[in-house]
Amino acid sequence: MMQGFSHEEGAFGIFLLVNIVLGGGAAALAGRAIADTWRPWWQVVMYVLMLGAAVRFIHFALFDATPLALRYYLIDAAICLAFGLLGFRIARASQMVRQYGWINQPNGPLRWRSRSP
Repeated sequence: MMQGFSHEEGAFGIFLLVNIVLGGGAAALAGRAIADTWRPWWQVVMYVLMLGAAVRFIHFALFDATPLALRYYLIDAAICLAFGLLGFRIARASQMVRQYGWINQPNGPLRWRSRSP
C-alpha cells in the first residue's frame, strides 16, 4: 500500500535514488547555500518547489512516470523540503557558532545557545 502512495514506478530503489539521493541531496545543498548567504529560511521553500518540479521531471523523463500528477509532485516537494530545511538549519547553526563564537556555543548539530557569563 505504501509503495503505491509514495511513487508510481513500482520499484522502491528508483524512489530512493531519485527522491532521496538526487532530490534530497540537491535540496540540502540549496538550503545550505541559502543559509550561507544569510537569507531567510522561507526562501528555501521557494527553491524547493522548483526542485520538486525538477524531481518530477526526472521521474517522467527516465522512468515514464506521469509528469503532472499533483499527488506525486507534493510528495517529491515534501521530501525536498525536509532535506532543504535540514540543510539550512545545520548550516545556520554552524554559522552562528562560527561567526559569533564569543556569544554562542554549539548545542547539538541543529541548535546553538548563548554562552553563560
